[in-house]
Amino acid sequence: MSNRSWYYAAQGQQQGPIAEDELRDLIASGVVTAETLLWSDGMAGWEKAGRIPGLMSGVSASLPGGPPAFDGGGASAGALSAKLDTFPYFGWTLLYVVGQFLVVITPWTAVYLYRYVIERLRVPGRPNLTFTGQPLDIWYVFIAMGVLAYVGLSDRPVLNLISLVAPAFLGWMVLRWLLSNIAANGERLPIHFEGSPIVYAGWYLLVIVSGFTIIGWAWVLTAWMRWVCRNIQGTRREVVFNGAGLQVLWRTLVFVLGCSVIIPIPWLLRWYSAWYVSQFAVVPRTAQPM
Repeated sequence: MSNRSWYYAAQGQQQGPIAEDELRDLIASGVVTAETLLWSDGMAGWEKAGRIPGLMSGVSASLPGGPPAFDGGGASAGALSAKLDTFPYFGWTLLYVVGQFLVVITPWTAVYLYRYVIERLRVPGRPNLTFTGQPLDIWYVFIAMGVLAYVGLSDRPVLNLISLVAPAFLGWMVLRWLLSNIAANGERLPIHFEGSPIVYAGWYLLVIVSGFTIIGWAWVLTAWMRWVCRNIQGTRREVVFNGAGLQVLWRTLVFVLGCSVIIPIPWLLRWYSAWYVSQFAVVPRTAQPM
């Protein structure tokens, strides 16, 4: 048996080094498949196991060494996931809602919630996600969102119209800021949002108008999410939204009806949020390779 050492990629993270006999055990158990990325000394870069001659039946000898930097961002694909803890997640969400009413503390409560969620996201090829945004980066946006919640209570049509339209543009600003402040392994990712604020606002208003159809909003929301994903640029992979309108509809109804009972809110919030995150995925960029 050769003493060659191997490294492999699992869930977007580098694993190893492991001995050849351990690698054979992983192949036999199905942990390492033909699609698993591997590296060993003497190889120019990471390669799928199925493309390495003789690997699945025998491994040639070579001296052990250290691998080059693992670039999961260009090779891995799969759905996102979120490991949210029921009560901490509920607590941060509740604090965010309270912040909206108090207005002044909204920049802090929003950042704390974003940081909590992003640090618990699992993205193939992007380990150890963190959020680098700070409360005072766009504090005026969060303050404006809090103020608009009270403006909407006015009986003046003009103010009501402002409170309806303005959040769309503010949401666009938050989305751009949010994506530009995501980092992996301490390095900020080059992703950015290129969608037009006018089109973004159009989708926002269309979702509101479609609410009059009782169920049509779910399909409009799904189309909006796909438009958002198409406008996320900056990496060699693209983000897609796989959720269907019917899936969004019935889960949202279960969430809303269940929350009316009050007690199950923390569990329903975690369930609904985790499912929603799992509908996003990263896949190789085919239309416009970077």
